[in-house]
Amino acid sequence: MATNFYFNNFPVSQVTSEQLLVEDLVIESLQIHGMDVWYMPFSSRDGIDHLYGEDPLTTYQTAIQIEMYLENVSGMDGEGDFISKFGLEIRDELTLLVSRRKFLNSVSNLIRPREGDLVYIPLFQNFFEITFVEHENNQAMFYTLGRGRGGNVYVYALKMKQFVFSEQIISTGVPEVDAQIVDNYKRTELKLLSANSSGKYISGEYVYQGDTLNTASAQAVVYSFASANTSNIILTVIQTKGTFANSANVIGVSSNAHFNLSYEDDSTQVNNTIFEDNADNTLIQNESDDIIDFTEHNPFGEA
Repeated sequence: MATNFYFNNFPVSQVTSEQLLVEDLVIESLQIHGMDVWYMPFSSRDGIDHLYGEDPLTTYQTAIQIEMYLENVSGMDGEGDFISKFGLEIRDELTLLVSRRKFLNSVSNLIRPREGDLVYIPLFQNFFEITFVEHENNQAMFYTLGRGRGGNVYVYALKMKQFVFSEQIISTGVPEVDAQIVDNYKRTELKLLSANSSGKYISGEYVYQGDTLNTASAQAVVYSFASANTSNIILTVIQTKGTFANSANVIGVSSNAHFNLSYEDDSTQVNNTIFEDNADNTLIQNESDDIIDFTEHNPFGEA
């Protein structure tokens, strides 16, 4: 016996008004019980390395505010805080629900959330990375009134883990987002000369060496600028690309300040990141120098 011809509860080729009503109710529920977060799609600054199948340097230059519902109301999922011989690892995981329609209308050039994109959650003041986008579970509600064919769901469930920072470029133009990551970058001190100099660098501006920023041999972002006296002028930079050359001017894009570089000090790199402590490398090197004489031709043998 065939189903009733006048009641089509599972339409295939069209979206019914009943389905749109359900979607409207879902969106309203997310707006009532959810929270505003910042969705950050990734892009590549240097291009994809197709030989190794990796992105040498991922950048996040856009942050779109959108409402999402936090499914983990009782606490984080995952293994939590894991202590091993390599140190402390934060393995928190969570799930966020986002409306399919609101995502399409808010995030241009994307048909769905992507694995590898970031979400900044103001509630936690932290970044989470999407590891899987689920659209075939109970939360996605892909059976309600027959909607669900071809990814035509009401919401996406974003499976996420805490983001592990590794010098990715996060510069979205949103102060709330950018301020949370700026202290985690490795910093390099540029020692400057006062002779034939002018201006004062501004925190957050680009500095470079060369004719223009686009053709620069080296560029970076100003973290701080301190001039205690004419013999101790230090420019601290982050997000360095290229190598700054001695005896060449370092020019500020916004301030138009320029100072002659005396010395680039990479040995004093600072990293306050909660994810990894690069200062351990210096500690290990100093400890090994006390044990092994690396000035010998073969410190591990007799030859």
